[in-house]
Amino acid sequence: MLAEIARRCHDRRRFVLACWILALVLVVVLSQTMAGREATSFSVPGTESQQAIDTLKVAFPARSGDTANIVFEAPGRGGVEAVRNRVEAAVVAARTADPHITEVVGPFDPSGPSQVSVDGRVAFAEIRLGVAADDVSNVARIAIANAITTAAGHDPALRVAFTGSLFTSDTAPGGTEAIALAAAAVILLVAFGSLLAMLVPVLVAVVSIAMALGLIALVANVTKIATFTGFVAAMIGLGVGIDYALFIVTRYRRALRDGSEPRDAVSSALTTAGRAVLFAGCIVVVSLLGLVLMGIPVANGVAVGAALAVVVTMVASVTLLPALFGFIGHGIDRFRVPFRRNADDDQHGFWWRWSRRIQHRPMRWAAGSLLLLLSLSIPVLGLRLGFPDQGNDPPGSPTRQGYDLMSRGFGSGYNGPLVVVMKVATPSDRVTVERLVDRLRADPGSASVSSPQSNATPGVAGSTEIVTVTPRTAPQDAATATWVRHIRRDVIEPVVSGSDVTVKTTGATAYNIDTADKVANRLPWFFGGVIVFSFILLMAVFRSLLVPLKAAIMNLLSIGATCGILVAIFQWGWGGSLIGVSKQPIAAFVPMMLFAILFGLSMDYEVFLLSRVKEEHDRTGDNARAVADGLAATGRVITAAAAIMVTVFVSFVLLPDPIVKMFGLGLALAILIDATVVRMVLVPATMELLGEANWWLPKWLDAVLPKIRTERGTDSEEPVDPEHVGVAAMAGR
Repeated sequence: MLAEIARRCHDRRRFVLACWILALVLVVVLSQTMAGREATSFSVPGTESQQAIDTLKVAFPARSGDTANIVFEAPGRGGVEAVRNRVEAAVVAARTADPHITEVVGPFDPSGPSQVSVDGRVAFAEIRLGVAADDVSNVARIAIANAITTAAGHDPALRVAFTGSLFTSDTAPGGTEAIALAAAAVILLVAFGSLLAMLVPVLVAVVSIAMALGLIALVANVTKIATFTGFVAAMIGLGVGIDYALFIVTRYRRALRDGSEPRDAVSSALTTAGRAVLFAGCIVVVSLLGLVLMGIPVANGVAVGAALAVVVTMVASVTLLPALFGFIGHGIDRFRVPFRRNADDDQHGFWWRWSRRIQHRPMRWAAGSLLLLLSLSIPVLGLRLGFPDQGNDPPGSPTRQGYDLMSRGFGSGYNGPLVVVMKVATPSDRVTVERLVDRLRADPGSASVSSPQSNATPGVAGSTEIVTVTPRTAPQDAATATWVRHIRRDVIEPVVSGSDVTVKTTGATAYNIDTADKVANRLPWFFGGVIVFSFILLMAVFRSLLVPLKAAIMNLLSIGATCGILVAIFQWGWGGSLIGVSKQPIAAFVPMMLFAILFGLSMDYEVFLLSRVKEEHDRTGDNARAVADGLAATGRVITAAAAIMVTVFVSFVLLPDPIVKMFGLGLALAILIDATVVRMVLVPATMELLGEANWWLPKWLDAVLPKIRTERGTDSEEPVDPEHVGVAAMAGR
C-alpha cells in the first residue's frame, strides 16, 4: 500500500503539492476567522479544593476567583503610616482598574483585618477577583499594575510590588522555535552535507506545524485547549517532523546511490523508513493520548493538540515528502558543502566498529550502562511533587519582590493562605463553626485566622461561611503540605463529625497539593496503560516477546534517570544557579508530560534501530551481524535526529519561567540519555547477550497477534539466505 502511495504521490506531484498548499491556506484562513477560544482556567474534578471553589462560585461569587496582593514598603521614618495617603490612593485606583476586580481590602480599612507589619514598614492590600487570574488578559494586567503604581507615585519613600498570578506575565514563550529551527538546519546540513537535502525535512516540518496549529485552533471550538497547547505541539511537531523526514530522506538517498531511479527510490524509502515512521508515530500518538487517563481536563487538551501535530506530520511524511522527491529527483545532493563526504553511512565505519566493540564484551557494557542509569535514578526516591511559587520567580521581578516583602513583613505563609469554606444548615450549627475557628486559632501551625465571613440572609435557613487561615511556612515547603493535611484530618474532621456542617478547604497551596496528589494517584494507571499498549504493538511488529519487554524496561530506566537528574537540580539545588533556578519541588504535571512525550519519542529510535536490525536478521539469519549492520546503518542518523531533538528542547531552558526550564531540560536530558546510553550501548549489548532469543515468540501468541511490518526486508521478496542461517547456527550465534 505504501509503495502505491509513494508512486502516486511521485507521479502526481503537482496535484499533491497543490492540495497541500490549498489545505494549508484553507486551514490558516479558517483558524483566523473561526478559531475557538483557548481555555485559561481549569478544574481538577474530584478534589476537595475544586469542591470548595464550586461552593464559593454559588455562595460568594466575588470570592470565587483568584486573589492577589499589592505590597507596600516604606523603609523611612514613620513607615507606611507616613505615606498613608499614597497607599490609599493606590487602593482606590485598584478598585476601579478592571471590572474583574470585585473587591480590594486595603491595609487601613477600618472594618478590615490588620494588614500592616509589626514594625510598620510593610503593608499589603488584598485584591479579590470574580474570575481566575488567567481570564484577565495581559493588556488588562499591565493596565492594573500601571494604574496602581501611578496612583502610589514614583518615590523611593514608597516601594510597590505585587504577588499573585494576576501579576504574572501570561505571554507564551516566543523565539525558541526559530532558534531550534536554525540549530536543526545546521545539524541537518552537517549530517547530509547537502543544502537541498537539509531543506526538505525543514520544509516538511514547517508545513506540518503550520497545518497542525491551525487545526488546533479549530478544535478549540469543541474541546478545551490550553493556551500553551500550541507551543507544546509546535515543539513536538518540529522535533518529530524533522526526524521523520530525516529517516525517509536517508533511505531515499541510499536507494539512489544503489542505482535506483527516483520513482523506485521513493517507493523503497516509504516501504522501509516510511513504514517505520507510521508505526513510530502511532506509538507517539498513543502515548500522548494516554494523558486522558489522568482525568485532568488541561491534560486532555494538550494530549489532543500534540497528538494532532504528530498525525499531521505522519501524513506529510508519506504524501508531501514523496511529491517533493518527484520534483528533486537525482538532485537531492545538489549544493553540497565541503565538510561532508558523500557516503551517508559506512557498513564498516565508526558505528559498525562501535557495535562490534560492545558485542565483544556485552556483559561489561550492559552492566556499566545499567549501573549508570540506576545511579542517576536514585534521587527519584526523594521526589516531591508540588508547584513552584513566586519565591522562585527571577530575582528583581515585581512578583519576586512582593513575595520577599510579604515574607519579611508578615511571614512566608502569607503568600499562600488556606481558605476554609463551611456550609451551615441550621442556626444551631453556629456552635460548631465557632468551635472550629477556635481550634484553627489554637493550632501551632496557624500564623493567623480571620474572623468568619458569612453570606447569611435574614429569614433564610442555611448559609456559607469563610475563614482564611495563614500557615507559618511557605507555600512550597513540605511542612506546609503536611500542615494542610493535618488541618483537614486532625482539626476539621473531628470538630464537624456528627454535625450538619460541611467543610472544604481551598486556596493556592491546597489546590496545588490536591492536584499533585491526584497526579500521583493516577500516574501508575497512565504509565501502565501506555506501556501495555506499546508492548503489544511492538510485539506484533517484531514478532518477539523480549524485544518489547526490553524496550519498556529501558524506556522506564531512561525516564527514571531523567527525573533523578531533575530532582538533583531543581529540588536539591545541585547546579541550579547555572540555569537560573532555585530549590523547588518538581511541578506535579512534569513527570506525566515527560513520560507521555518521551515514551513515544524514545520508541521512535527503538523502532528505527530495531526495524533495521530485524531487516538484516531476516535477510541473513545472523543475530550478531544484524545488530552490527543495523547499528551501522542507523547510528549516525539516530544521532543526528537526537541532536535535533535535544537542540529543540534545550531552547526551553533559555526562557525565564522555572517550569518551562524544568520541562525543556527534562526533555533534552531524556532524549540524550535514550539515544546514547540506551540505544547505542544497552540495546546492542543486551541483544548480543540474548542472541537468537531476541526473536523468540510462543507459537500460540504468534498466531493470535496481527501481522504488522515496518520494513521491506521483512517481506517475502527478500527471503532469508539459508547459507547465512547455517553459518550462523554453526557459529553458535
